[in-house]
Amino acid sequence: MKKLPIGIQTFSKIIEGDYLYIDKTEIARSLIDSFQYVFLSRPRRFGKSLFLDTLKNIFEGNRELFRGLLIEERWNWEVSHPVIKISFSGGIHSKADLEEDLVQILNSNEERLGLECTNKSKAQYFFAELIKKASQKYHQKVVIVVDEYDKPILDNIENIPEALIIRDGMRDFYSKIKENDEYLRFVFLTGVSKFSKVSLFSGLNNLEDISLNPDYGNICGYTQLDVDTTFAPYLEGVNMEQVKRWYNGYNFLGDRVYNPYDILLFIRNHRMFKNYWFETGTPRFLIELIKKNSYFIPKFIGLQVNESLVNSFDLENLNLEAILFQTGYLTIKRLLPLDMGFGYELGFPNKEVQMSFNDYILQSMTSVSENEPIRRELLALINAGDVERLESVIKRLFASIAYNNFTNNDIERYEGFYASVLYACFASIGVDIIAEDVSNKGRVDLTLKAGGRTFLFEFRVTDGDPLEQIRKMKYYERYAGERYLIGIVFDPKARNVSKFEWEKL
Repeated sequence: MKKLPIGIQTFSKIIEGDYLYIDKTEIARSLIDSFQYVFLSRPRRFGKSLFLDTLKNIFEGNRELFRGLLIEERWNWEVSHPVIKISFSGGIHSKADLEEDLVQILNSNEERLGLECTNKSKAQYFFAELIKKASQKYHQKVVIVVDEYDKPILDNIENIPEALIIRDGMRDFYSKIKENDEYLRFVFLTGVSKFSKVSLFSGLNNLEDISLNPDYGNICGYTQLDVDTTFAPYLEGVNMEQVKRWYNGYNFLGDRVYNPYDILLFIRNHRMFKNYWFETGTPRFLIELIKKNSYFIPKFIGLQVNESLVNSFDLENLNLEAILFQTGYLTIKRLLPLDMGFGYELGFPNKEVQMSFNDYILQSMTSVSENEPIRRELLALINAGDVERLESVIKRLFASIAYNNFTNNDIERYEGFYASVLYACFASIGVDIIAEDVSNKGRVDLTLKAGGRTFLFEFRVTDGDPLEQIRKMKYYERYAGERYLIGIVFDPKARNVSKFEWEKL
């Protein structure tokens, strides 16, 4: 079997080193034939850099690397183009160093292309001269590929004023692309987030966004067909339905796809189910944004948004749903017809992200030393249907919440806070949570399924009879089999459970 290309983003290294390669070259050819200026947004570790480097080698005419691949007989290898490659994928970029970083990147291209530019007073002027001279020297139009175009901005997103300065500087730099249109054959930009054209791409308003174009939904990631065929020898004897639940589910309006990093690491680590993609780094500012805005965590299931929300990212008005979608923590579950156009229902793509993200939220709120034992005990009780012992575990959970989560706010007065904590805890242990039973409009329910049983929770703060509410509204009638009705009342002064009642149907 071929070696696994873990962490390799250079196309030539994969081909020459005889690593496994999922052929994306026909998609690349279609893209080149269809567009001139292209933008692609995908979450981190999704194969953007490899696809970009594949494009670079196609335009440079390196036919020997494409022997036996789909594009080989469908491309004119006699024509090659000079390629300017700009990558921000390495290191942390600050406002103070951005100009120098850009100049160093351009210097590297200047040397590789054998050029000598004279105007290096500012990176944007250097860039413009580099484009023109490359076209003149090679008597062909230039190709520009930009990897992680947004990373300098995202590196500084916890400091919005600084991020805005960097954004404006990058806008001036990218504006030189449109100004030199006569010298350009093809431009391809990738990143995690899509900033609105007004804020970043105002100087490049002819950019075609293919991020949610169904024709290119499979441009990055592995499809189920890839996993069932190319990866079959590596996954022999594995429960493939479990693999699918853990790692499949990202939807960019093509096939549902796997994050390549998950599949490769899963195989290398003796087919152990772990959060391989998630543990590579979750932005701290996401969690801070959730806590700062007292976000209702159960809303992450069945979240309905309009098309414009997932298609832009505005530093001056950060929208949590848009950030979570573009960074890969939420994905499209289904299209929603609206009176004007359409929208999307969003949700967690798979078990890995659901469990890991909610565990991360839980850890930010609770004592780390208490978190893991509570989660393990909670899962064991739910799987065994041992509701009688749930009360003490849930009390321990709320007792472990850090006191500063209650400082200078009255969040403990709201049912949504308690629902969010319990939701995050249950979601982090991988049980199925029923989205349509979760609401913060008047009542707060939590319904979950595990071990062939259904558990229906109703919450109140201070007083009330939540168990009677479940009986009265007959929420349980839609479910068959063993059902448990659980009513919980919370005391905002004690910040914990004051009443716990349940019955079995």
